[in-house]
Amino acid sequence: MSSGSVTMFGFLHRNVFHGKRVITTSSSCMFFYNEPSISRISNSLRFSETSSQSHSQSFTASYFIDKFGFSQESALKLSKHVLLKTPEKPDSVISFFEDKGFSESQIKTVVTKCPQIFDFDVKNLSPKLEFFLSRGFSSPDLAKYLTKFPSALRRSLDKQIIPCFNLLSNLVQSDEKAVKVLQRCPFIIGYDLNSTVIPNFNILLENGVPESNIINAFRLCPSTFLTKPDNYKEIVNLVEETGFNPLELKFLDAVAVVRQNSKSNWESKFDVFKKWGLSEEQIWEAFLKYPRVMSASEDKIAKTMELLVNTMGIQPSAIANQGSIFRQSLERNIVPRGLFVQDLISNGLAINFTLSSLFDTSEEYFLNRFVYRFEDRVPELLKLYKQKVDVAAGGKYKTKKIRFRFNS
Repeated sequence: MSSGSVTMFGFLHRNVFHGKRVITTSSSCMFFYNEPSISRISNSLRFSETSSQSHSQSFTASYFIDKFGFSQESALKLSKHVLLKTPEKPDSVISFFEDKGFSESQIKTVVTKCPQIFDFDVKNLSPKLEFFLSRGFSSPDLAKYLTKFPSALRRSLDKQIIPCFNLLSNLVQSDEKAVKVLQRCPFIIGYDLNSTVIPNFNILLENGVPESNIINAFRLCPSTFLTKPDNYKEIVNLVEETGFNPLELKFLDAVAVVRQNSKSNWESKFDVFKKWGLSEEQIWEAFLKYPRVMSASEDKIAKTMELLVNTMGIQPSAIANQGSIFRQSLERNIVPRGLFVQDLISNGLAINFTLSSLFDTSEEYFLNRFVYRFEDRVPELLKLYKQKVDVAAGGKYKTKKIRFRFNS
């Protein structure tokens, strides 16, 4: 691709509001009268209201401190979103969640994220939880879901929750899968799917993407579809122009990656790869082969290249050819495995491996391939590997440069 290819993503720098509503209110009209008596009455009423509100806010803050152990600063912030006059109503809400199996920490999280929960009547909360349970949520999973997104309980059961869940269930073809979608993307329950997801499904179908691929992609990454259709269509067209085949699963991976990256992010990631000697053409080839290589942050790309190139002596072009490495965790995979194999080489063990076999494999496969098979020659290898895992988890490690032999 030409050097100007990155500019193809110029449209990404525009602000896109995914379902967020901007609410404006008109200025209040206030009429002032000159009659002294009316003015005094008005001032008296305002003072009374202010005094009452101040008392309620003070009580609310004290309630948050006494019940949940919030700091005074946090309690005051929360009290700006809800005013409690007596403890009866919030106590009943807390008891309700306890009866439904919520832990103390979960209830505190719910209150932190959505203090307005104390404005709700338990009789209105109960049907919503019962609905979720009736459609496939277990009690523990529902508690986790509502802890992540307690604002779901602010939505109307009949006008939003039920229609949205039914549509999700129809799209992914079962209630069980709809529950999984909500767990992956909790806030989707608050969206109008008929103005986002459905049009975007149709855009993909019109571009020749198989329905089964669309459903699978939606199940795995629902948030990708919560985009204004005009913007989504532009992304889909761009991905097709870049060279991806709509019939392949990679096409939808590319759509998701392009959607998540702004123009500046995209260019920054290109710049990081270029610093390690990769040409723009090589980077595009890496993206075409494995689109999610561009899902990694600039920091992760830099740290991964640092270890693989400077420590392990692997050529940048070989790394770009195995872009799936960048989906792996630095702390749990790339660093401990790289450092461990480095020690094997230091102990005189001749090891031939591919980058895929080293990094893109399960923990069981790695242990069998690189640990257990050499324990008779180098005792306590498992202990050594666990030490590398601990060191990597701490974020501090030292390396020495060794040229590895591996099969590209």
